[in-house]
Amino acid sequence: MDLNQVTIPVRDFEEGVAFCSVLGFRQIVHNGDGRYARFELPSGSTTLSLYEDRTACPGDTVLYLEVDDVDRKYADLRAAGLVFQTAPADQDWRWREAHFVDPTGNRFCPYHAGAEERRFPPWRLNVARDE
Repeated sequence: MDLNQVTIPVRDFEEGVAFCSVLGFRQIVHNGDGRYARFELPSGSTTLSLYEDRTACPGDTVLYLEVDDVDRKYADLRAAGLVFQTAPADQDWRWREAHFVDPTGNRFCPYHAGAEERRFPPWRLNVARDE
């Protein structure tokens, strides 16, 4: 099983599409009525979809975006006009991460852990490695 896509609501469709463009996502689907779009991320196979819901109330879900250099991505996105809730910081769980929200309030976290720390931290349950 693989995670195919995550779909999030946005209150303003055009604003949501523009926001994804600032993040560097490439739009691959746009339905006929203009209220749904799907994006490929710069790496990996999971995609992100948006649909317009003018009454959207984001929950506590956080979309984690793995990047090679959190500080560089933070600087690039700030230069593009994004406002962050937290600057890059090292966490107790060995990840470096920062946090921002989109115009609707959906939460995002660019982070870096590295493949070993992300998938196989020292506190991982004793389950087989299916590499």
